[in-house]
Order: sequence, then C-alpha cells, then structure tokens
Amino acid sequence: MKKLATLLTVFLLTMPALAEEHIVKMLNSGKDGMMVFEPGVLSVNKGDTVKFVATDMAHNSASIFTPPGATPWKGAMSRDISVTLDTAGVYIYECTPHNMMAMVGVIQVKDGMELDMSLDSAYVNAADTFAKTYKSKFVMNNQRLDSYVDELLSKFFE
Repeated sequence: MKKLATLLTVFLLTMPALAEEHIVKMLNSGKDGMMVFEPGVLSVNKGDTVKFVATDMAHNSASIFTPPGATPWKGAMSRDISVTLDTAGVYIYECTPHNMMAMVGVIQVKDGMELDMSLDSAYVNAADTFAKTYKSKFVMNNQRLDSYVDELLSKFFE
C-alpha cells in the first residue's frame, strides 16, 4: 500500500511537468498581415498553458468564445498573460482595441481522447456561427476569423 501511495504521489507531482507552454506573440505585423496573433491558430492539449507575449505594445488578449464551463480571460494592455486551458473545446480570442481590425485567434484544446471530443459537431457549429456573426465588427481582414476556423477544421478532418 505504501508503494502505491508513493507511486501515486510521484505521478501527481510530475503531471504538471507533462503540460506544455505555447507562445503566442501579439504583433503589429506578421505573416497574416497587420494586427495579428502569431500563430493565429493553435492546437494544444488539455492542461497546457498559452502565454500571450506583448511583443509589440498596445495589445492584449481577451477570450470572446469559450467552451461551456471554461474560465474566460482578459489580459492587461501591453502585458504578457499566461492562460492554462483546462477545458477541451474551441476558444476564440481578440485584442480588445484592435478587434475591428480582426486581431483574433483560435485555439483548439484537445482532451487526449483518440476520437477527440473537443471538436464535436454541435460545438464546432456554435463556434462557426459565433465567428460568422462576430466578423460583422471587422472593418478589415474580414475573412481572417473564418479562415482560422476553417484551418482548424481542416486539420481535424485530415
């Protein structure tokens, strides 16, 4: 029994070490144009952390669409923010002052299941519907969010 307790303790202590940290830069200009998060589309595992880095100033990261039960976030202007994603599903986020320039990004959080439930059809349809409605705010880069959601979906169905 003592060995089992020791093994369980070691396992639980090393569990956070298995989680990864992913870097997303907040940029004035990047590979997808002006006012971007790079990368704009990210696929991570449940429990991973995404660190939004204020590479260029006057940006933040704020969630605008999250899975049910997930904790939303809103970072301070020109500050890095780290977000640990513990709920599987699709997250859409923006830079608050540059949302009308389509400074948005998409994260898929996978739950580790072979047939990944983080992209079940009802939830993906909700994210897709949200994206199509939300893009009415954009005055430029009108297709950016659609293309990010499409990129995420194409990776899933490869």
